[in-house]
Formats: sequence, C-alpha cells, structure tokens
Amino acid sequence: MTETNRSAAGAQEKGGLSRRQFIAGIGGLGIGVVLGGGITALLLPDDVYALEASQGYLLVDTKKCAGCETCVISCSLAHLGRINTSLSRIQVMKNALGSFPADDVQQNQCRQCPYPSCVEACPVGAMHADPETGVRLVDEGKCIGCERCVEACPFTPSRVQWNFEDKHAQKCDLCQNTPYWDEEGGAFGKQLCVEICPMKAITFTNELPVQTDEGYTANLRNNHYLEIGLPSDDEARISPKERGYSAGGTAAQAASNENKG
Repeated sequence: MTETNRSAAGAQEKGGLSRRQFIAGIGGLGIGVVLGGGITALLLPDDVYALEASQGYLLVDTKKCAGCETCVISCSLAHLGRINTSLSRIQVMKNALGSFPADDVQQNQCRQCPYPSCVEACPVGAMHADPETGVRLVDEGKCIGCERCVEACPFTPSRVQWNFEDKHAQKCDLCQNTPYWDEEGGAFGKQLCVEICPMKAITFTNELPVQTDEGYTANLRNNHYLEIGLPSDDEARISPKERGYSAGGTAAQAASNENKG
C-alpha cells in the first residue's frame, strides 16, 4: 500500500478524510478525468472516504429579522427543555449603532460547511456527518471537551458552542435531535426556528448555498414591506416613494397612483 493510501485508510478508520488529506491524496495519486481544462471526475481508490455534503441548510433574511429572539428561545427549549439564550444553537446579534433594515441585526447559525473544519479538528470523531443526511452533528457521548471544534470554526462567533453546563460541544443539527419537540426534524423534516419565526425571516433549503455570507441569506420580503415604506428588492433598491408607496400606504393606493400617472 502506498503512503497516500495508508494515510487515507487511517483517516477512514477515524470516520472521514480531512480536506488537507483529501487534497494531498489527489496530488499524490495524480489521477482524474480532465475535460475542457477542468477536473470533472476523480478516480479514487476504494479506501478513500470523502465527507458527503449536508442535505439541509438554513438561510436567513437579516433585513426582515426583528431581533425578537423567538428562534433563540425556542431552540434552547427544544434541545434542553429550558430557556437559556446562551446555550441556543442559533444566535441573534444586535448592533446598536447599525441602521434598520441594513445592518442592525445579524443571525448566526451553523452553515453545514462542505469541508467542515470542526469535523476535521475533532480528535475522537465526536463531530461527524450523519451517514443518511450528511448533517454535521456532535456525538455528545464521545465529546471529550477539548473545544478544538469551537476554535476551528472559521466564523465569528463560532458556530460550534461550548455547553458550559453539560460540558460538551454543541451546534445546530437542523432539529434532528430535539428531545423536547415532538416534530420530526433534520434535513427531511421541520426546523423549529423556521416554523416559529413571527417575521418568517428564516427558511430551509436542500440545495448547497454559494459559500459566501450572501449565499446564506435570502430575500424573504414581500409587498408588505412596500406598504410600510421599505424596499423589498435588494438589487434595484427602488424607493417606495418611486413605486407609489408611502409609510402606511397600501398596494391599492400604489396601483391607483400608477394609474393616475
């Protein structure tokens, strides 16, 4: 067995192949099908294991979020059976110096990264991908409390939290394991934050988002925003006044104004 294959086999025994090992393995093997100047398929030996993509992701509309923290409270209730906003797996950050609806509220949830550094950093395999859904999960029974996953997360604040009460790492699991919420969750079920948000500022998708901050946002606004004098179009940013709306106006009034014009 070559050195590359031995490294890959060792990684497989630990539950997966790290991004660094995966890239190194490709370079060492030097094989692939190249068409049009790009690699379209990789021919890897049977003992090389690559982490599968998650089949579920949360997207948020921070411009629609009211900062009420209903999602934060309900998340801790569903997972812990008690309200503790510090231990919620979704966090809402408020910027007192920001301006609505641009940058006054920020929601932070796990992005279910395609190459999760938290999984790579875990020395015992407690951080792993569900074999059926690909959702990145924490096996709390295996967690040894080293907090390497918390430090490895590339986002600020870390999307992996340290549960200071129960002494283990935790993160958003798309409600796959919610002992205090009876609905079926996970990538093929419901997510409590999506269901309970009074502003409908959170949505769920099975499609892998573009790996940027913007990729994990969504424009969930509608004509109601125009009716209260706020723009709903991120790109055009046509002012409500130009569209015939004013604060307290209605869609019917806007249509009437357009007809008069």
